[in-house]
Amino acid sequence: MRILFLSRWFPYPTNNGSKIRIFNLLQALRNEHEVALVAFATEPVTPASVEALRTLCAAVKVVPYRAFQANSLRARLGFFSPTPRSVIDTFSPEMLATTKQVAETWQPDLVIASQIDMLCYALAVKGVGRMLEELELAVAFDGYRCAPRSIARLRRGLTWWKLERYLRRTLPAFDLVTVVSAREQALARSVIASPPVQIVPNGADLQAMQRVQATPQPGTLIYSGALSFYANYDAVHHFLAEIFPLILERAPETRLLVTGSTEGVALDQLPQHPNVQFTGYLDDVWSAVASSWVSVVPLRLGGGTRLKVIEALALGTPVVATSKGVEGLDLRAGADVLVADDPRSFADATLSLLNDPLQRRNFSMQGRRAVERYDWASIGRTLNALVADVGRSRRSIPLSAEAR
Repeated sequence: MRILFLSRWFPYPTNNGSKIRIFNLLQALRNEHEVALVAFATEPVTPASVEALRTLCAAVKVVPYRAFQANSLRARLGFFSPTPRSVIDTFSPEMLATTKQVAETWQPDLVIASQIDMLCYALAVKGVGRMLEELELAVAFDGYRCAPRSIARLRRGLTWWKLERYLRRTLPAFDLVTVVSAREQALARSVIASPPVQIVPNGADLQAMQRVQATPQPGTLIYSGALSFYANYDAVHHFLAEIFPLILERAPETRLLVTGSTEGVALDQLPQHPNVQFTGYLDDVWSAVASSWVSVVPLRLGGGTRLKVIEALALGTPVVATSKGVEGLDLRAGADVLVADDPRSFADATLSLLNDPLQRRNFSMQGRRAVERYDWASIGRTLNALVADVGRSRRSIPLSAEAR
């Protein structure tokens, strides 16, 4: 099958969770199909990065991405539209033209829109199958549900209302929607009657991780994630302000590594500790995780499922997380991971691993077993089976219905 893959992210280098997912799904699709990639890029793309993706894709096209600007004229006018303001403000005529041009020359059988931003461009390709890959609703829904009863709640309620109606207008033209977790699946099904919604979870390259050689460093904690992402910044701020001081009271030699990009981040606004190192982006973050005694994931915001949790467990590093940090993952609290939601309980759970080598060893072994189901190779086979189902269902549609 010939697949046109429309991506919100240019997926190389794989330096955030979305890029990791997209890159691995492209690898899976390449095994059974021909793929053309049209992707937004938030920063300049090097020729080497394009060449890396050409090993997976027969064609690669890149369009600059303009981020949502809430105070722009288009965004302000969007208050009076039933379409979400972010969709209106970030719409790219260049992406639309590129999508149409590649579709005309490539003649795809199926268009996959990766994330909700790409819906409107997929709709421009007529007479083909369509999939929306990785619909995420929990962030918008929780933002509305948890907002205080104020103007903020009214605005977030309006955002959720517009999003619901936008999806109900657009998704009937799609053959399948995928999500990363059961919770996202339930939310999607509460919003749309069609098309079907299937789970394609996040994963890890388990075979590659088994080859990582590292010696865990005593008393080392790690948080992996770019602080330029709001949920990561909030998690690290919360940990440094509320949790780390409780750990240092009883284990003053404990060190924390925070990996991931800090570009444009006000590090001086974070609580300061001499035992904290901000590494910036690491080419080999796996070795850093495998070298740590504990991976801490004190997330309070965001949606989807956490690649950082899956990868840490796959590397044999025990995880202490909040409920939000392990949301959507099939993991057992107290057996596969330790889960704690208040600062004292989180500190106690972390200290129990730091102080007990046997407990650390048991969680390391159990964590590896628990994430065997999250192998990208297996997830890729799931995706290809869903793509094949879409292909079969499309072949059964009368020609008169193809122009939708």
